[in-house]
Amino acid sequence: MSLHAPAALVARRELVVVAVTLVALARLVTRADALVLVVLLPLAMVVAGTAALRGDRRAPFESLLVPAVLTGGAGAAIQLVPAGLGVVAALALFAFGFDRVLALEIRLLAQPTGTSEADRARVLAAAVVAAFVGFTGIAAIVPGGLPEPGVSSADAGLTEGSLLLLAVGDALVALALGYRVAAARYGSRLHAARSAATYAIVIAVAAGALRAVDVPRLVGPAALTLVFYLWDGLHATAPDRRREPRFLWETILLGVLAIVVVAWNLRLRA
Repeated sequence: MSLHAPAALVARRELVVVAVTLVALARLVTRADALVLVVLLPLAMVVAGTAALRGDRRAPFESLLVPAVLTGGAGAAIQLVPAGLGVVAALALFAFGFDRVLALEIRLLAQPTGTSEADRARVLAAAVVAAFVGFTGIAAIVPGGLPEPGVSSADAGLTEGSLLLLAVGDALVALALGYRVAAARYGSRLHAARSAATYAIVIAVAAGALRAVDVPRLVGPAALTLVFYLWDGLHATAPDRRREPRFLWETILLGVLAIVVVAWNLRLRA
């Protein structure tokens, strides 16, 4: 990356202002309209970040995935915050977290050497935080996505369409974040994309299973975040230690689990 330190600092501050402004504006829309924002906010952050941080070497696409998911998730999750000073505190917390993640990604972009184990651990930590915010945001805007204790899925208004939307939204969050942590681990984009697909499948299956048992409120997003972290630990091996048959059997097993979870949900709603 060709940005000098002062220019990078200015770009970082501008992106923080843009992200906080977008999340604050998202608080003004209804939950129904927030569904559109979940798609638009990450895209806006990727576009703004690419324009602000582009260097002579490459466009920092991977480096913007965690900030983009964090922005989209916060724009949806802020719907859960009651109007008042709580919104101000939530925006301040988001600004601090977003700034720290962006500072990490900018440093890694400017780093002439490869990513160290400590750097990969920091990227994973940032991805885990973004995962919790993203999963919470998806559950917040999907009707019945955050059930109250003792309330069944049917009573909470969770339809088959809403359940599918919840699983797909969580899978997209895991796909983006899984690609980022895999890109920090592997040099090949093919390896990173293949690994990211397994994150998405695992989280989609886990989201369907957790919603089938009606876990209350934020327990669901927290459990999905734990699944994301544990799956990353399972995949934290060097590319030369991974074998193609293992990827094949993982995919088959995940497909079987997906069928079981879908059948389980349909049976509960029958």
